Amino acid sequence: MESAAMWQAATLCGIVAWIVITSRLNVTLKLRSFLQPWVAHHVITGTPFILQIQKYQHGFLDALFSGLSCVVSVPFYTAFLPLLFWSGHGRLARQMTLLMAFCDYVGNCIKDSVSALRPSSPPVRRVTATKDEEDNALEYGMPSSHTLNTVCLSGYLLHYVLSYPQYEDASMKFVGVALVCLLVGFIGLGRIYLGMHSLVDVIGGLAIGLVILPFWITVHEYVDIFVVSGQNVTSFWAALSFLLLFAYPTPELPTPSIEYHTAFNGVAFGIVAGIQQTYHQFHHEAVPRIFTPQLTIPTFVGRMLLGIPTILLVKFCSKALAKWILPVVSNTLGIPIKSSGYIPNLNGNGKKSDKIIQSSFIQKLFFFSQQSTFDVDTGIRFLQYAGLAWSVVDFVPSLFSHVSL
Repeated sequence: MESAAMWQAATLCGIVAWIVITSRLNVTLKLRSFLQPWVAHHVITGTPFILQIQKYQHGFLDALFSGLSCVVSVPFYTAFLPLLFWSGHGRLARQMTLLMAFCDYVGNCIKDSVSALRPSSPPVRRVTATKDEEDNALEYGMPSSHTLNTVCLSGYLLHYVLSYPQYEDASMKFVGVALVCLLVGFIGLGRIYLGMHSLVDVIGGLAIGLVILPFWITVHEYVDIFVVSGQNVTSFWAALSFLLLFAYPTPELPTPSIEYHTAFNGVAFGIVAGIQQTYHQFHHEAVPRIFTPQLTIPTFVGRMLLGIPTILLVKFCSKALAKWILPVVSNTLGIPIKSSGYIPNLNGNGKKSDKIIQSSFIQKLFFFSQQSTFDVDTGIRFLQYAGLAWSVVDFVPSLFSHVSL
């Protein structure tokens, strides 16, 4: 118990120290001044390569690469991971969720730290077939999140499958590695073909993914043991989530990246809090799994028909509750706030803010008087996704138990 409390305190203190150091020494600005010109140079010089690939423009290729981008996007994983929990693969689902949150946070931190623009369009043809892709185009380019996430999540899924004895032979390993490499290659090529990234962005995403993946494979069992049976798990993760929100670097210009990392930060917290409460009821290794007599396809379909509307309702209610509670708490504590979209009346004019204030923790703590207002949308977004994730692993499985699904 004492050793657990010590390493938890050491971790949180380390993050606070990092926030202090980066704020005082302007680490983000110094890093940006060093890396941004180099990345921008490679983006510009790489434009002819993109145009060369786009000479093979075809409607089929547009649809293929747009579809692949959707399959490995954050919204897809947000929809897919609940089904993985409800199919009985709880260990894989929680590890994929936490890995996704980790990749999303690291990737977006690097994006906004470097603040390097995507390839210029025109001359590059940019294909944004979905609203998600339109939002992605507003982010900075380095690294390619799609490439990074594909390396980590498909690589971890392969590692999980190959951990079963029946898949240990060399031929299965070769086929698995070949399929992962093929998928990563298609995703990287697709990001260039669609005009969303330059070659340097894709290489950056690949390199960072190849660093994160072996690190996660090394620590994932320790993380899982802590989540399901550790001490002070929920309180520690709440403090960790809070500090990570403040540790996020300030980009050169506001981008949607902070929204994505805030959402998955909330998802990770909701999953951890829910699993900690219900692991021995719904998520232990002996629970029925899909394609077995205990969990048939019709039963799983019934779970989806009940579960998906329920988590969407919980998300809506969590957002409404957060929109009511956070302004009240802020006003009680005397904290001046604004809203960049969720509560227009807080801005006084009903218009969306032109700039999101993303000041560092130290600025908020010691230079509070210098800041006019703080954006409450970050807290609202965190709480709504935390509520959604909690319902996936706690509330909805309880409903399944009551209706015998």
